[in-house]
Amino acid sequence: MQLNKPIVLGFDTSGPYCSAAVFAGDDVVSAFYEDMQRGQAERLMPILEDVMADAGLDWSDLSALGVGVGPGNFTGIRISVAAARGLAMGLGIPAVGVSLLDALAFGTDGPILSCIDARRESAYILGHNGAGPAEITHVEIDALDPALLPEGTVVIGSSSEVIGTRYGFPQRPAAYAPASAIASLAAQRFGPDTPAPKPLYIRSADAAPSKERGPVILS
Repeated sequence: MQLNKPIVLGFDTSGPYCSAAVFAGDDVVSAFYEDMQRGQAERLMPILEDVMADAGLDWSDLSALGVGVGPGNFTGIRISVAAARGLAMGLGIPAVGVSLLDALAFGTDGPILSCIDARRESAYILGHNGAGPAEITHVEIDALDPALLPEGTVVIGSSSEVIGTRYGFPQRPAAYAPASAIASLAAQRFGPDTPAPKPLYIRSADAAPSKERGPVILS
């Protein structure tokens, strides 16, 4: 199949799940999500093949790849980023790293604070459309300055309930950033000089050594 508009495969394994979606033209044409505590390294490629087949596409139809680069689980991020870099090299197409905090806010209007649980009463946060901060920040939830958030800010993400309740903002809970948003953002951002995706680590990796043999990430 060949289309005049970009066809992008997006995927993410940065949490206890595996998700993938294909964005073609202006629509998401195939999507998949599965809760998964372990085994993403073995399951990711079969899932991507299934999503492509469901969309009626060949690998050669792809214009680009989009991959969630974090913040999230240390091992999970490495799995999906390594897969994206390997596929991009083999297919000769760009791979775009997409922050999950951007993906959470995709398609929303008005001031948004996207947030991801960082454990130990803390969160990764990013402001959009006039809310702050403008850069991804790791904060203790008790230390968050509500003055950064204008009236009407909606808090979205896995820490939205605790932050919204604590500071009195509307909440939009989301356990994960959809792969459809990752694919859609990648479709907007890819180009001939797109840098290879890299894991987004906001603080030192907080993970026990993996029992699975993880992929090697090139610098």
